[in-house]
Amino acid sequence: MLRPLNTAVCQLQPSGIRRINMLAARRGDCIPLALGEPDFDTPRAISDEVVAALDRGETHYPPNNGTRELRSALSSYMEQQGLAYKPEEIALTAGATEAITVTFLAMLEPGDEVIIPVPAFTLYEASVRLCRGVPVLLDTSRNGFQIDEASLRALVTDATKAIIICTPGNPTGCLLDAASIDAIAAVAQEFGLYVIADDVYNRLVYTDGYERFALRHPELRDRTVVIDSFSKPWAMTGWRLGWFAADAPVFAQIAKAHQYTISSVPAFTMSAAIRALKTDPAPMLDIYRARRDRVLRALDTMGLSPAVVPQGAFYVFLPVTEVTGIDSQEFCERAIEEAGVGLVPGECFGTPGFARLSYCVADDALDEGLRRLERFVRGL
Repeated sequence: MLRPLNTAVCQLQPSGIRRINMLAARRGDCIPLALGEPDFDTPRAISDEVVAALDRGETHYPPNNGTRELRSALSSYMEQQGLAYKPEEIALTAGATEAITVTFLAMLEPGDEVIIPVPAFTLYEASVRLCRGVPVLLDTSRNGFQIDEASLRALVTDATKAIIICTPGNPTGCLLDAASIDAIAAVAQEFGLYVIADDVYNRLVYTDGYERFALRHPELRDRTVVIDSFSKPWAMTGWRLGWFAADAPVFAQIAKAHQYTISSVPAFTMSAAIRALKTDPAPMLDIYRARRDRVLRALDTMGLSPAVVPQGAFYVFLPVTEVTGIDSQEFCERAIEEAGVGLVPGECFGTPGFARLSYCVADDALDEGLRRLERFVRGL
C-alpha cells in the first residue's frame, strides 16, 4: 500500500477562478469577464529585447536573483517611487506568485497564522496552507473593504506571524485608506508581525493620493516585504516576471527559498525587464479608466452598482446576492449558461454574495458582455 501524499497539497481545492474560466470556455461564444489578464500584447519594444538577448547568446544560467544590471534598474525604479532598496535587497521571481509563495516558505513555521483581509486573491490562502501555515480571514465587506483596527487586533494570537495586504485590491479595485494602513502598521509594530505588501497593481491607480504601505511606514522596513510584478502594468502576464524587496536579513532568507525553488527566471528575459521599467504604462491605464467608467454606468443602469467604486486595478466587485437574491456561485454559473458571460463568484475570494467582473478585455467584447449581463439580470 502506498504511503499518502502531502496532505497540505491534497486538501487544497483547484483554483475556483480557473474552474469558472473552464466553464466559460466550454461555451464557445462566452465572453470572459473573469480573468484578470490585460487584453493588450506586451509593447513591441519590450519583446524586441528578448530577440536581441537570444542573438547575444543569453541562454545560460543567470544569477539566481537576477543580473546586476536588472537589480540596479529595479532599485532605481523603486527609488523613483520613494522606496529605498539596494540591488542586494531585490530578487527577480517567476511572477508575484512565486514571490508570495517563497516569502511564506521562508517565513512560516507549521501552525503559524497569517491574517488575510478578505476579499482577497485566492493564492494567499492556498500558499499559506502549502507552507503549513494557518490562514486567518478578516472580513472587510461590512467596513467598505477597509481595515478596522479593533477587528484586526481581535485576530492576533501568539501564533500570528504576518499580515498580507493588496492595494489597489483584487477583486475590489479598492484602495486601503490611511486609517487602514496605519491600523496595520500599529498592530504589526505592537505584536512584531511581518507585513507582506502585494503591490502588483500600484501602477494602475485612477486617483491622486495613493500611498503604499512601505512608503507610508518606512519605520517598519525591517518587517515589510514588498512584492511587485511586470504582469499587470506592462501586459506581461505570460512572461512570469515579478520581484520582491526586503530588508537585508529578511531578504537573505527569502532569497534562499527562491534559489531552491526555481533557481532563477530565464536569462534572456532580463534585458526586456529593464526595458519595461523604462516604458510608461499610462496609455493602458487611460484605457482601463475609460472602461471602468463605462462599466459603472452600465451597472448603474441594471441596478447592480458595486459596493465601492474601483480606484485602481481593473475589477469591479458586484453585490449580486443582495441585488438578485441568488447565491453568487449559482449567479455566475447561470450567467455563463444562460447569458454567455463569465464572472468570478465571491467564494473564490473568501466573500460569498459578490461577483468579480474584470474589464481588461477588448472594448467590443466588454460592451457585448455588459449587454448580455443586463439582459440576464433583468430576466431573473
